[in-house]
Amino acid sequence: MKSITTFDLQYAHRFYNFKGEAQYLHGHTGVLTIEVEDSINTGVNMVFPCNEIQKTAWEVLKNFDHATILRHDDPLLPALLEVYEKQGIKNGAPQNTMKGEAFKTELATAYPDCRLVVTKETMTVEGMIKIVYDLLKDKLNISKITFTSGVNAASEEYEVNKTLERCPLCGISLKDNVCPKCGYKKQ
Repeated sequence: MKSITTFDLQYAHRFYNFKGEAQYLHGHTGVLTIEVEDSINTGVNMVFPCNEIQKTAWEVLKNFDHATILRHDDPLLPALLEVYEKQGIKNGAPQNTMKGEAFKTELATAYPDCRLVVTKETMTVEGMIKIVYDLLKDKLNISKITFTSGVNAASEEYEVNKTLERCPLCGISLKDNVCPKCGYKKQ
């Protein structure tokens, strides 16, 4: 069975070296859907609480919300950072309160202080799916991710071959046999 949750993400990007409208910096509202698969947790009668999927995923995804996403070789990148430096916001601003933890993977690097994600490849809907899966695959039993942005959409299915130990009282993943939410300890 699956638990499914969605996220709305506002972001700006462009397709560097693309010949078409997307070569210009532009914004989107993207909808990301994550499907988590596992057995029904008998204690709470669900696969995984959707609000807990939201919390787990949002820690990473908030780096993409209201962010600029550019490819690592885009000439706009140094220009953007220079403007941010001149404005005094490159290293954060008091209003920048909804930022996630910085991350660096083979596919992307998040700079939360300046609301910037730098990607290895052009940020397409397919690229977003690859990045999100890479960031969350060890935290959730993801069976499918769908990302829709404007008229573009992509979806990828994954084979789930593990079961996460979950709390019988609230359904979330145990960390070192203890529930981080309610304190339940597995015997």
